[in-house]
Amino acid sequence: MTSDSTVPVAPARNPSPGAAGGVVVKEDDCVIFRRTLERAGRRWSGAILYAGVAGARRFVEYRRYVHGISDRLLTQRLRELERQGFIEREVVPTMPVQILYTPTEVGAELVAALQPLGEWGRKHYDLIEKAPE
Repeated sequence: MTSDSTVPVAPARNPSPGAAGGVVVKEDDCVIFRRTLERAGRRWSGAILYAGVAGARRFVEYRRYVHGISDRLLTQRLRELERQGFIEREVVPTMPVQILYTPTEVGAELVAALQPLGEWGRKHYDLIEKAPE
């Protein structure tokens, strides 16, 4: 961890009644949670990982799954996800050369962890669409 690792670790405590559904949260949990959301929640990254788990392998397939993303941004995000270890890039020596992008085991685990969030979003879609940004 970087400078955020200096956050003091408080003993586990029970939040006030009704807060977070009675979940016990430590201060360092918030740091980990924030970093995880920043990584997974970077614009388009989650959707790209979902597309890979859904079967996208080639660039054009990712573009078809992830509506609205530009080619430039898709290229940038695929490279970032590869650097971060969420996607593997494979060059297939065919004519023409094919480049395949596949979620790693860690990337697939992240998508599985995000699945409940997607279900929550589906359930509360109207609220999400009406909320100001």
